[in-house]
Amino acid sequence: MDGTPAIHPSAVVEPGARLGAGVRVGAFCYIGVEVVVGDGTTFGPHCSVHGPTTIGRDNRFIGHCAIGGEPQDKKFGGERVELVIGDRNMFREFCTVNRGTGSGGGITRIGNGNWLLAYTHVAHDCIVGDHCVFSNNATLAGHVAVGDHVILSGFAGIHQFCRIGAHAFIGMGAFVNGDVPPFTMVAQDGYGRPRGINSEGLKRRGFDAERIAVIKRAYRALYVSGAPLADARLALAELADTTGSQDVQDLIEFIDSAERPLLR
Repeated sequence: MDGTPAIHPSAVVEPGARLGAGVRVGAFCYIGVEVVVGDGTTFGPHCSVHGPTTIGRDNRFIGHCAIGGEPQDKKFGGERVELVIGDRNMFREFCTVNRGTGSGGGITRIGNGNWLLAYTHVAHDCIVGDHCVFSNNATLAGHVAVGDHVILSGFAGIHQFCRIGAHAFIGMGAFVNGDVPPFTMVAQDGYGRPRGINSEGLKRRGFDAERIAVIKRAYRALYVSGAPLADARLALAELADTTGSQDVQDLIEFIDSAERPLLR
């Protein structure tokens, strides 16, 4: 009640770990060296956290989570790499999140307000934004970047170095091997394929009908028109100019910054 961390007698907290006020560490947990945990974060039974890892405040690790482990990369040579997790995230049973690699930027980062459900995996050097939901068994390979408000359905798999734009929705069992533009819905069809925009998700987040209509026009220019990507990009630029839509401008910037092929 006085804010002192509550540590179960069976848990191991290594010297050098730093626990904030009100942290709770459940039965048979392990908290390693160079782990920093913010106020109010709780660990259910059988969680392990290896450092260097920094965890913000008010996170919940329900149980059997493996956080901050070494990257699953044969090039990793034991160099100092880290994991940074923000605030108010939920990690359900058997989540695994790895630290970065020396050749890949050295850091894995998860933002704020995310829900990672059972058996989800975030690999080395991934960057996850805010308010995402990863359903059971969703998996990110290394170096994946995920924008804000992204939903990954169960058993979705994202190929290494891919980007998932903000407000995208990846359907159940979809395997993604290219960049997914913001607002796009992807469905399973062998490898995932675009299937319209995430209009229901946009409505839930306060996008009005006019704003969604412009995004639909952008999607049609990019995917339905059949135009080559260069021509589709010109059509998007014209749409951004005529409507003043920041959403379309964001889509253009996503395309222009691509290092991998766009999922089309």
